[in-house]
Amino acid sequence: MERKQVEYFLAVAAHGSFTSAANSLRVAQPSLSYAIRALEKELGTPLFRRLGRGVALTSTGEALLAPAREVLRDFSKLQAEARRVTELVSGRLDIVAVTTLTIDPLAAFVGEFRNRYPGVELSISDPENAAAVVDLVRRGDRELGLTERGVPADGVETFGLPEQEVFAVLPPKTEQSESVPVRGLAGLDIVTTPQGTTSRSFVDGVLASAGATLRIAVEVTHRAAIVPLVLAGAGATLMPGRLARDAAALGAVIAPLDPPVTRHGVLVFPCGPLSPAAQAFVDLVAHSCESEDAAPGASVQA
Repeated sequence: MERKQVEYFLAVAAHGSFTSAANSLRVAQPSLSYAIRALEKELGTPLFRRLGRGVALTSTGEALLAPAREVLRDFSKLQAEARRVTELVSGRLDIVAVTTLTIDPLAAFVGEFRNRYPGVELSISDPENAAAVVDLVRRGDRELGLTERGVPADGVETFGLPEQEVFAVLPPKTEQSESVPVRGLAGLDIVTTPQGTTSRSFVDGVLASAGATLRIAVEVTHRAAIVPLVLAGAGATLMPGRLARDAAALGAVIAPLDPPVTRHGVLVFPCGPLSPAAQAFVDLVAHSCESEDAAPGASVQA
């Protein structure tokens, strides 16, 4: 049953004539008559009794009047809601992001997006690890993701985010020169997350690049506990700029690494058309990154 058939049925019932109904709908009478016959065939029963130049509803037609009006109202509601979503008046956007990228830069992107489209609801979830972000987007469980550059991203599109300098975050009152040699990290007690997590993989990679071995003081699954542990003197950690500065505001000592170390994130999204909300978010990120040094070779859907 099509919406057109329901509209035609209600018009004929209201006008008591195929000709009058066709005129009111501005359609050809043969087209209207054909649609009604097709509907009657589909239902397996006549809806109208033909009375010379007019028609009258059969008992089945009478019974269908109220449901048909309700169906037409539902169609109208559906169209109205679709327009609201398309025009970003309402809707929902599901994003998955590793914790550090959620804090920076995702938080700023979300704030700007919400200012532009306050009717769109956003849901942000935390993955098991960086690779899980790509899997969730590829499967369609999330429409957008933020993860580390270098994670295999077959079957999805990516857009490079601005690089973030990484700092050593040390307990309060630590006597520290202007920078921390990367090899010198091997001499520090480190507070970090367990193996397999994004943060731990990054710390392991930094030390491995300098031929150094990680010395763990505290391994904690709760990422939010890392800064309090550093502030309490349990050890040091590595954090990108925004998180490091937040820790410094609480009393931690921060220092750049020598040579400098940076992290690169990517925005991940499906190949092909995106929902209006997702496309608007991708466009916002691309525009926001125009003045930044986006990753070489990054691509964004038009």
